[in-house]
This record gives sequence, structure tokens and C-alpha cells, in this order.
Amino acid sequence: MSIHSDFVVIIPARLASTRLPEKILADIGGKPMIVRTAEAALKSRASRVIVAADSEQIVTVCQIHGIEAILTDTNHQSGTDRLSQAVEILSLPEQLSVINVQGDEPLIEANIINQLAEFFAYKKTPMATVAHPINQLSDFHNPNIVKTVLDKEDCALYFSRAPIPYPRDTHAHTLPENISVLRHIGIYAYSVPFLKTYHTLIPSVLEQTESLEQLRVLWHGFKIGVLVYPDIPQAGVDTAEDLARVREIWQQQYATLIV
Repeated sequence: MSIHSDFVVIIPARLASTRLPEKILADIGGKPMIVRTAEAALKSRASRVIVAADSEQIVTVCQIHGIEAILTDTNHQSGTDRLSQAVEILSLPEQLSVINVQGDEPLIEANIINQLAEFFAYKKTPMATVAHPINQLSDFHNPNIVKTVLDKEDCALYFSRAPIPYPRDTHAHTLPENISVLRHIGIYAYSVPFLKTYHTLIPSVLEQTESLEQLRVLWHGFKIGVLVYPDIPQAGVDTAEDLARVREIWQQQYATLIV
């Protein structure tokens, strides 16, 4: 599949973080995490990379390092709500695709961004995301790892923190047979018109129960295409331990390549 897609990357960034306060500004190899994430996204084929921030501090930091950034409201419930405001502020043309890269993904590879953009252009669903196969039973049971199941057209049926699909006969003591168990990766693609619609959608009970914003989309009847990515991407930063891991990886693999 090789389909040309005009797309921009928007990175939602908020200063507050429950598990790791102000992690978005944490130093990685001499630059703040949000700057490293934007620089990684700039290696993709995106025509623009914009940070949609909830504080002037983040905007200023980005601008110092030559990263385009805009200020959005502080009270958005999710990153997608923040993007919904961002496309209005930026007056993006409706034919563009928007890729949502999380601000705590400084090790994200350009390839996954480009492949999602191509998949989205081909799929023509209002929204798309990425998943990869789970091979470890412990990951299947881990509630911090979001699972998804797909229909025959590679669209999401559901996302959950629970083990899905649940193998009835083995009571989840083994991975399900004859079907891939998929881990959701938190990168999304949207059409501009859908982002303008998203903020009008009422949050769903499912979204609030599982604490998964993408369930709002399914609840309201919209399709989410899912690109099954063969490789396991580098994980983002949620905890102090994650930050230490990313710093170590950066030092080992990236410091000699990127200033």
C-alpha cells in the first residue's frame, strides 16, 4: 500500500501530569521532552508539526527551539478535544489528515507516522489508529496495556484494559488461539471535518469506565480503522522509571546522531 497523503502532525501537550508532574518539559539529551517529540515527528513526511499546548510555558519552550506551537484551553478532557480546538485555531483545510502524536513519545519513529497516514488515506474512515500483536500472556492481563479487537475490515470493535478477546475454554490462562491479540498504540489519524465534529460528541459511559477516549468515537457509531503494525514501538513516558529508560536509550542510540 502506497498512497500519497497530505498530513500534519499535531502534538497535544499539557503541563499537568498525575504520575510524573511536568514530564513534558523533562530534559532528554539537553532538550525538553516535548521538543524531542516534535523533532522526531519532523522526520516524517508531515507538512507541518505543531504543538497544541495548555500553557504559555510549553509554547515558549517550543518557540525557543524553533518548534511551531499554539495555546489551547486548559480544561480539555482529552488530547482529541485539544486537537479539535487546534484545527479551528489553525484554520486547517478540510482535505488534510491530522496525525495525533502524544507529547511523551520522544522516541517515536517517522515510519509509524508515515504508515498510519497512508493507511488512513486508503481506509477513508473518519479516524484511524495503530495496534501490534501481543505475544506475552502477562501483557494480555496487564490493565495498563490497552487491547483491541477488529472486524473483518480492520476496524475496531472495541478497546479495553481487560483481556480481549477472552478465551472461554482456557479461562485466559493462555493467549487465544487462531486470532491475534492486539495491543493498542496511542497514535491517531483524523480527518479535519471529524475533529470539528468530535468536540460536539457527548462523553460516553464506556469512555469514562475504561478511561479510554477512543471509546467515545465507537459509542457514537463512528468507525476507527486500525493499522496492524508488525514491530513493537518504543514506549512513551508515563513514570519516572520510563523517563530513566528513555534517557538511557537516548544516550546509547541517539545522542551521537542528533544534537
